Amino acid sequence: MKAMRFHQFGTSEVLRYEDIDRPVPGPGQVLVQVAATSFNPVDDHIRAGHLAEMIPIALPYVPGIDLAGTVTALGADVTGHAIGDRVVAMLPLDSAGGAAEYALVPAESLAPAPRSTELVDAAALPLTGLAAWQLAFELAELKPGQTVLVNGAGGAVGSLVVQLAVDAGAHVTAVDAPQHADRLRGYGADRVEGPLSLSDGPAAVGGPFQVVVNHVRVSPEELAQLTNYVADGGIAASSAGPIPEDTARGVRSESLWVRSDGAQLSELVAKVDAGKLQIHVADRRPVAELADVHAEAGAGRLVGKTVVLAP
Repeated sequence: MKAMRFHQFGTSEVLRYEDIDRPVPGPGQVLVQVAATSFNPVDDHIRAGHLAEMIPIALPYVPGIDLAGTVTALGADVTGHAIGDRVVAMLPLDSAGGAAEYALVPAESLAPAPRSTELVDAAALPLTGLAAWQLAFELAELKPGQTVLVNGAGGAVGSLVVQLAVDAGAHVTAVDAPQHADRLRGYGADRVEGPLSLSDGPAAVGGPFQVVVNHVRVSPEELAQLTNYVADGGIAASSAGPIPEDTARGVRSESLWVRSDGAQLSELVAKVDAGKLQIHVADRRPVAELADVHAEAGAGRLVGKTVVLAP
């Protein structure tokens, strides 16, 4: 089968499109014929070797943490799945494998694919959806009626946090570049603002807020200023570096390390099919162009969520 993989860490040039053996599912595994994966920034960090100590991987490595496809074979002891099922999953970071014709998936990572969207576009949901869910409900402990600031609301994860927070009954202020404003209003945000001017302080955007969720990579000094946007007794949750706590005011802080969870992913799929959650895909590219996608991301030219179509 065809797959994109790398044999050593380095720039996007280490990615090779080549023939490899089709994997065989072992106990607890499912073989999926891949329709699409998607690009996530962590793919770039893994390929470059920046996470080698944190996420030990075996080389050669097939990138692609997200997966949407069709079940083609079941390993021993697998129940609840059948050949022909359309599924989505977030693959383990240390093994991945989505940028190929077929991929092995732990059975517990699988969820039914959304019925209301094209299967290839469903590949945009798993990692970003799980990151949004875990930020909003596990780390921020979001509750109905709370005021929420989402910084970086136009991005892949931020867009989903906005929608999950609105669906949960929160009052959401969404912050990002003006080109995202109409889409964020369409998600139900109460207030949409341009990029934060941290020197203006929280009052300029209607704060402070009971919950602040951050997806924008800024300097440690700017992260420290975000603490001021959290109300007394509130919480900050970030996927882009830790926001300092303020114990005197009872402000807590949590940082995300996203994990695969089939049950949570099933909840997200149900929200997609119920019309409560929209998947925003900015571009579709063939897997043979994955090296170009990595290079464009590294140069800051990749905007929005890119779905990568299987061979």
